[in-house]
Amino acid sequence: MPRTDIARRVYNHAWKLDPIVRSLLDTDFYKLLMLQMIWGLYPKVNATFSLINRKTSVRLADEIDEGELRAQLDHARQLRFSKKEMIWLAGNSFYGSRQIFSPAFLRWLADFRLPEYQLEKRDGQYELTFPGPWVETTMWEIPALAIINELRSRAALKAYGPFALDVVYARAKAKMWEKVERLKKLPDLRISDFGTRRRHSFLWQRWCVEALKEGLGTENFTGTSNVLLAMDTDLEALGTNAHELPMVLTAIAPNAAAMLRAPYQVLEDWKSYYGGNLLIVLPDTFGTASFLKDAPDWVADWTGFRPDSAPPIEGGERIIAWWQEKGRDPRDKLLIFSDGLEVDMIERAYQHFHGRVRMAFGWGTNLTNDFAGCSPLPNPQLDPISIVCKVSSADGHAAVKLSDNPVKATGEPEAIERYLKLFGSAGRVAQRVTV
Repeated sequence: MPRTDIARRVYNHAWKLDPIVRSLLDTDFYKLLMLQMIWGLYPKVNATFSLINRKTSVRLADEIDEGELRAQLDHARQLRFSKKEMIWLAGNSFYGSRQIFSPAFLRWLADFRLPEYQLEKRDGQYELTFPGPWVETTMWEIPALAIINELRSRAALKAYGPFALDVVYARAKAKMWEKVERLKKLPDLRISDFGTRRRHSFLWQRWCVEALKEGLGTENFTGTSNVLLAMDTDLEALGTNAHELPMVLTAIAPNAAAMLRAPYQVLEDWKSYYGGNLLIVLPDTFGTASFLKDAPDWVADWTGFRPDSAPPIEGGERIIAWWQEKGRDPRDKLLIFSDGLEVDMIERAYQHFHGRVRMAFGWGTNLTNDFAGCSPLPNPQLDPISIVCKVSSADGHAAVKLSDNPVKATGEPEAIERYLKLFGSAGRVAQRVTV
């Protein structure tokens, strides 16, 4: 009985010798876009990134072997961008624009390597941090998360024989295809892969991307945030910016007034580098209500918003109301939903907003790491967990993310309280965070 390629790879390769991160392009596209801006405007800022396991009941240090973790991190540090990858970055069109990356930046990038890391065990968890220049440490976020998640998946499957592995992946594929069949019923759907950070494995993410490309077609499946997969599968590389930009600029601001202005300074910086469809606002770093209350009128002229930590319908309605207050027609605008999406949530948001606003969906963990019910054996280690790698300090100052969902806040408690006093807590509603 022939086994699937994924199952064969799992069974035949020694885990310790099989690299998880195979290329520095195995990252999200927004990391490269942000990196160019950081390189150009903030090359001397230092920023520490830290691993955060929101599901503390899962003891990662008990599930993942420290030697294997160090081996994978060390391997990632040996990687460099290949000549083929640099040619592709220089010559490809992104969002309809050629040469989005400057020649000077690409010359610098050609010699880039991931900086050193610090790893310790404490109370069943790994304390994994990446201190150093922001222009270097920012690139650890995605590979670090991919390594942790795949090592956890590998540990869960080590005891499986070849036929049990066949069952796991056959069920996961059937489950995935059922989702594709449901999504095919939504006319004009625009959905993309945002699943790199918490994927089951690189090979599984690749299978999911290829399944969506075949099942939905490139009119509906618009691309992937994973740059390597975009290059290898001839798909669009998608992504704009992330919370780390306002987190760092606010942390290093000299006074309260500058802190309040920092989220809008980020947008001004961004526009100085990128335009067109890259003008997407991420409003929830310190709470969407606070952001909208003080946002300059020119923010309403941007292409769209990505409400990332509020429920899709609630978050979308709040932004539509703000556009209308500013005299903008929501039908000309774009909402990108990306927070913890499952198929039923995509269906509800699609039906609710269809015809009222342009929509796109960035599908993450539920796309690339949904093995619930697929194992012939009880195995909670196959269930995804909510882990992030966030900026914890910048130039010696605590970095904070408040979020629309207080459960997703990051930072030292004292710093969070200080930010709440400054930005306020309006519109923040606690919600259960699974992944």
